[in-house]
Amino acid sequence: MARKTEKMSNKAFKLMNFVFKLIDFIYPHVEKRSKTFGISEGMTVIDYGCGPGRYTTEFAKIVGGNGKVYAVDIHEMAINEVRKKTKKLGLENVETILVEGYNCPLPDETADMICAIDMFFYIKKPTEFLGELNRLTKDNGILIIDEGHEKRSTTKKKIEKSEYWTIYGETKDHLKYKPIKNY
Repeated sequence: MARKTEKMSNKAFKLMNFVFKLIDFIYPHVEKRSKTFGISEGMTVIDYGCGPGRYTTEFAKIVGGNGKVYAVDIHEMAINEVRKKTKKLGLENVETILVEGYNCPLPDETADMICAIDMFFYIKKPTEFLGELNRLTKDNGILIIDEGHEKRSTTKKKIEKSEYWTIYGETKDHLKYKPIKNY
């Protein structure tokens, strides 16, 4: 049965959040994984499809007070969860953005890096989505993306077909892309 929308139900979001909390308690790998992306102090990072903010908070710690993290999601519950977490942790360098569809209100070339973790398989119009990420990324920026719940070859084909990104690096954990800017 095909998904009618890319936005999960509130019930599914609550279940996902609970499962993530359980996983992070048993196997806290998000901090370690975040360090493999190449994020550094002072960067501007967009956590696109941030969900409950597991990576958002780690990114905010890495970029520090001179950096900025935008937590972007289509789900109101995700935005609320990130706000709660960042307030509790005292992270003042995070801004939450609720988006509708693939239109993010941030200006062109905002991000040094965009991280789209465990969400790309949900995207129904990958070329449109990847075009928006390209718009948001600086000329020398990087897209970190993983296959989530689809074959890596499928993810790579979708990205290649979009003609917005060129492969920059690949690990067993994620893919790195550089934007192709067509001015």
